[in-house]
Amino acid sequence: MAKAVPAYAAVGISPTVRGVLKREQIKTNIDHIHEVCAGACWLSSLALPVKLIVIPEGALQGFTDEVFDWDHEKYANEIAIDIPGPETEMLGKLAREFNCYLVATAKAREMEFPGLFFNSVFLISPQGKVILRHRKNSPLFPVEHSVCPHDVWDKWIEIHGRTLDAFFPVADTDIGKIGICMANEGSYPELIRGLAMNGAEVICRPAYPEPHVGNGAWEIQNRARALDNTCYMVAPNLGTYYLLPDSPLPVDTFGGHSMIVDYRGLVVARHDYGAGSSYCGGVIDLEALREFRARSPLMNWMKDLRTEVISLIYEQPIYPKN
Repeated sequence: MAKAVPAYAAVGISPTVRGVLKREQIKTNIDHIHEVCAGACWLSSLALPVKLIVIPEGALQGFTDEVFDWDHEKYANEIAIDIPGPETEMLGKLAREFNCYLVATAKAREMEFPGLFFNSVFLISPQGKVILRHRKNSPLFPVEHSVCPHDVWDKWIEIHGRTLDAFFPVADTDIGKIGICMANEGSYPELIRGLAMNGAEVICRPAYPEPHVGNGAWEIQNRARALDNTCYMVAPNLGTYYLLPDSPLPVDTFGGHSMIVDYRGLVVARHDYGAGSSYCGGVIDLEALREFRARSPLMNWMKDLRTEVISLIYEQPIYPKN
């Protein structure tokens, strides 16, 4: 039986970010992230202790490769980071300072795939260590330049295996089973279901761009994924974005609407402001979630899955691997 977890606060921050042209400029964004986290944890902890901080996609590096159509290998060499590395060390200090689990994203290199980079989301423990890493399974077509596991399928399987952990990793922590994903992955019900089938109770989905926020797709997806899988969704969006380090004016390319959704699909925290830097904070009550999963005769749908029937849908490939 899982150990009882007291209710706690989670915060999703929406920092302003400056696009970077070289790796050392990432520190400026991390310094600002620290400031926003300080405000978020200070105020949100007035209700319950903050135990989880989620930082949105792009908050470290911006989207230089996509906006300016950089060569893949140039970006891998000049901006993509290593995990672990100096940047995760800086974030680890932040996690230790606030005594929180921290989720962040970065475009990162891997020694097994020289010259390439993956869009990665990772979980840092309150001790400051990277304890979980996930590579985005479905980039935002056609703009993203990063590689995903499906693009290098044979080698990925050879290194990581063909398991749920290889594609949908989940960390079993003292604040619950945490699954991590990125942005466009939430557009595909199966990619969030994979995390839930691997045990996730709290799923962190950092960021989604306009026009999919303003037209309601972001909220519909977050609420549906939470409802589908009887889990919490912590979904912060990015603040304003300066395309270059010295850009005089920012662009609100993401539209705000950070939110936390509970296991019944109800929005329990929301921040609609898109410009500047902000955050949303809400309560995660895992014991209520676990009781609901155990006792609800109808709304815990995963217990009723006819997986043999469902598997027929995916027997034929659609998008070619490798």
